Order: sequence, then C-alpha cells, then structure tokens
Amino acid sequence: MTTQHTETTQHTGTLAAAPFIPPARPEIGEEEIEAAVRVLRSGMVVQGPEVAAFEDEFSALVGGRHCVAVNSGTSALLLALAGLGIGAGDEVIVPSFTFAATANAVQLTGATPVFADIDPETFCLDPASVCAVIGPRTAAIMPVHLYGHPADMHALGDLAARYNLATIEDAAQAHGATLDGTPVGAFGETACFSFYPTKNMHSLEGGMVVTPDAAIARTIRLLRNQGMERRYANEIVGYNLRLTDVAAAIGREQLKKLPAWNERRRAHAAKLTAGIITAGINTAGINTASTTVRTPSTADGAVHVFHQYTVRIAGGRRDALQEFLTAQGIGSAVYYPTPVHRLPPFASLGDGAALPETNAAATEVLSLPVHPSLSDADLDRIAAAVRSFELGDA
Repeated sequence: MTTQHTETTQHTGTLAAAPFIPPARPEIGEEEIEAAVRVLRSGMVVQGPEVAAFEDEFSALVGGRHCVAVNSGTSALLLALAGLGIGAGDEVIVPSFTFAATANAVQLTGATPVFADIDPETFCLDPASVCAVIGPRTAAIMPVHLYGHPADMHALGDLAARYNLATIEDAAQAHGATLDGTPVGAFGETACFSFYPTKNMHSLEGGMVVTPDAAIARTIRLLRNQGMERRYANEIVGYNLRLTDVAAAIGREQLKKLPAWNERRRAHAAKLTAGIITAGINTAGINTASTTVRTPSTADGAVHVFHQYTVRIAGGRRDALQEFLTAQGIGSAVYYPTPVHRLPPFASLGDGAALPETNAAATEVLSLPVHPSLSDADLDRIAAAVRSFELGDA
C-alpha cells in the first residue's frame, strides 16, 4: 500500500489529471502493516525477539557479520565510531559530498572530520585525495557508498592497512550493493546502514551496525542500551539508542523484498539511461549537440543498487532542468546542494580544503525518480522530458 500524489493541469475547456511522479516513495505493504500490528498486540514492543531476529536475518546480507540494530543510521555511525574507541584527538577522513550525518557522527564523538574529494564518476571517496590528507592524528577512513554505488574499498582498504587505520563504511544508501562479489558492509572494521523510509529498504526509522568482531559488537550493544546487557548491571556509560520491535518487524518484511526491489531499481536505471541517451546523446551519456547530460556510470566489478539515479548537467543548467521537470509533474532532488565542508558547523574545518570535484558535483547533480513503484510509462515520461529539455524544446 503506497500513497499516490496527483497533479491536475487545466487545459482549454477540460480538466486533465497527470499523475505527479515523486522523486522517492516509501514502500509499505500489507505485510509490513500486519507485522507491526502483530507486535503491538504482543505487548513486547522494545528490544525483544523481533530485534534479535532482524539482526540475525540482516547478517546474511553482509557476509555473516555481527549485527546490532539501533534507532537510526546516524546512531549507527556514532556507535560504530565509539565502539572502535575513536574520540577526542582523533581525525576521521570523510567525503564532503554526502549527507551531514557522516560528519556529524564524527564530531559528536569528539573526533574531527577531515574532508577528502570524490571520484567524479562514482561520487565516492577518491583514494588519492584520501592519501593526501592522512596525518599523524588520522584514526579512520569513513567512505560513503553514495547513491547506492560501492566506494573503491580495495584501494581504500590498502591505504587503511598501510597506515594502520580503521575503516567505517557508511552504507546508509547501499543495502545489497556489492564490489567484486563482496557485499558493502563486509569490508570495514564496522559498517552502518540506515532504514529511513526512502532507503532501498526501511523500518520507518532505524539503523544497523555490522562488524566481524564479536568484542566490538558487544561494546556497541552495551552503548546502545545505557551500558548494560542485563537490567541494572551497567558496565559502561551508554546511550538509549534502541530499535523498537515494531520497527524491527517492519524491517524483517522489507528485507525479504529487498532483492526484488534492487533488481527493479537497476532495471529502471537501465531504462532511463537508454531513454535519455537517444536523440543525439551518445552512449557515454554525453549530448554531442548542446548541453551535457551525463547519466550514471558503474565501476567495473560493482553492483549499483541505485538508491538514487543521479545525472550531471553541465553548463549551469541543472536548476533549469529541475524547474522544467517540476512543470511536467516530475519530481527530482539535489543531493547535495551544499557540500558538508561549506556548512556552517564545519566551515572552519573546511577552510583551504581542495575539493574541486566535490564543488563541481554540488552544482551539477540532479537525482531523477528510480524507485520501485515507477511504471514503464513513468520511466518513458521522465526520459522524454529530459530529452525534450536537452534538445532545446524547453
């Protein structure tokens, strides 16, 4: 069961209804509703059997690692860092082209985020830029698998090994993505997922920390629950970042559907690309006639799960395309218009940072609808609108 938004357009003498295509849409089926009701009726609604089952079942997605469910993706990042002992005096290398939660979590531990640039094709951390900012206080690298595309974990892992750094994967947008057959979340000392409603799968709200280390997993379990495993037997100072059983029950149903949804997202992305690169745009996604529209690329060995289908529009026409699509009843979004290093809380840390690819991406990216609810007609309409704009019909 999903919500449907519609827009009406007045034509001469008639009222025509054109469905509005939202940029994202939470998937909520009867199975999720029934699971939530079942838990509510059970009376065991917090940190009960549904949470434990969700953790066990999610483990299969990340190569059998230990999983600890928490109340949000940001909480997952915070606990992943804290579980590794990262805090005041440490530096953590992060991308600036990401949601602010990545850097927020670092700052909240007392550590300092250090910003590195991105690869312009994948939008993920550029290993060369990471290498350039490693210093004596660097404790960890936090790559983000942005838009559902895996970061270059081989090169970043080599850097981490060379300099004895921890790796914390921010996989909030990449449930089910893989690199050379290894799932994201199975590379670093810890990794973090978000279950926000518009993610590839969700639990209305929630997050998951995964790690291969049982001792780290236990520390994170203590930290999420006031520092205790048994009631009133507090071992360390902790937080209250528990996931509810209602959320976990919804997450379990979503996890069953994730593979099919990811396949649908990939099929939608392929159809959008095929539609956009016709009519004068070459197979690299570059229009040879006028303005450039570059469609997403996927690195060799990577399986992209297209949390977002993000194109690049050069020539300063990104905002014009977004306005044109809106007028056509097609939603879109800019992720992210202001790089984190230019946001007020982090501006002093970003002073002097050489991040040309980050700054360029922020002015050029636009994410088009790719979610599983789209029909073939929706996809044709989106591609046709982009072509119309690109070929100067707008």
